[in-house]
Amino acid sequence: MRGSRRVECGAGCEPRELTLAQGTFSMTQAENKADFLVDARWLRAHRDDPDLIIVDTRPAKDYWAGHLAGARHLDPFPFHYYDSDAHGTAEFKAQLEWIFSALGITTRKKVVFYEDNSGMRAARCAWALEFMGHPGAMILDGGLGALFGERLVTEAHPFAPERFDGVPRDEVAASRPYIVERLGRPEVQLFDVRSDAEYYGERVRARRGGAIPGAYHLDWTEALDAAGRFKPAAELRSMYGKLGLDPDAEIITYCQGGYRAAHAYFALRLAGYPNARNYWGSWAEWGNREDAPIEHPRRPKR
Repeated sequence: MRGSRRVECGAGCEPRELTLAQGTFSMTQAENKADFLVDARWLRAHRDDPDLIIVDTRPAKDYWAGHLAGARHLDPFPFHYYDSDAHGTAEFKAQLEWIFSALGITTRKKVVFYEDNSGMRAARCAWALEFMGHPGAMILDGGLGALFGERLVTEAHPFAPERFDGVPRDEVAASRPYIVERLGRPEVQLFDVRSDAEYYGERVRARRGGAIPGAYHLDWTEALDAAGRFKPAAELRSMYGKLGLDPDAEIITYCQGGYRAAHAYFALRLAGYPNARNYWGSWAEWGNREDAPIEHPRRPKR
C-alpha cells in the first residue's frame, strides 16, 4: 500500500491502528468532477453520514491489516462469472443481488468503494452496483494513497444484511450475443484495455489468443496518473480521441474478466463518452468459445 506503515493482525490479536503517510498525492492536479468520483475531502466531510456505506475492495489480508474505520469488505476477485448468455446473465445478477444484500446495501444508501488507488477492484464493484440499479455507486479517487494522515483500524464493526432492491440496468453492460450482432457497425466501437502482451497474443489466458475483430486497444493503466488517480477529464478525452474513439459512438470495453474494462467504463464516462458499456464476460468468455470470431493483431515494427 503506497505511503503507509502496515500492521499485521492475525486471529486473536488486539485491534490496532496505523496512520497513512503522505505518498505521491498532489493537490495540483485539476479536480475531476463526476457523480461517481469522490475525493479525500468529500469522504472526510461525509464519512459519518448515516446513509453512507464505505466498502474496502482490497484482498482480505490487506483489509485485516488496516482499513478505514467502519468499512465493510468485498474483494470482487473471487466472484468471477463469464457466461454472458441469457441464462448466465440471470445467474450473474442473482449473484450480485446476494452479495449486495449480504453487505447491507440498498438503493437508499450511498456507497463508496476504495482500494490502494483508483484501481480495477473498486471500479468493478462500483460498476456492478450501478449495473444492478443503484443510483449512488462511487469510487474514492486515488484510494488510500490520497488519504495521508488517515488512521486505519483492524477491527470490523457488525452490520445487518438487507435485501438489495435495485432494478438492473442492462444499458451499462454488454453480452457476447449483443456484441456479435453489432460487429462491424460504425456506431459501435470495441475497446480492448488488456496489456499489450495479451492484445498481441503473446500472453494467452484463454483457449485462444487474439482480440475481438476491429477493437481499439490501449492498456487500462493509461487512464491513471502517477498518484494512482484518474487523469484529468480533458487529458483522457484527448487520449481517447487520438486513439480513434468516437464520443458519439457506443463504446464497449473488454479485458480478461470485466475488471479492467469496468475501470475503462468509468474513465470513458469521465472523458465525456456517455454511451459506454462493460463486456463483463470479456476474453475469458470470448477467447474460450470456438464460435466467437477473433483477429490476431501484430505489433508494429520498430
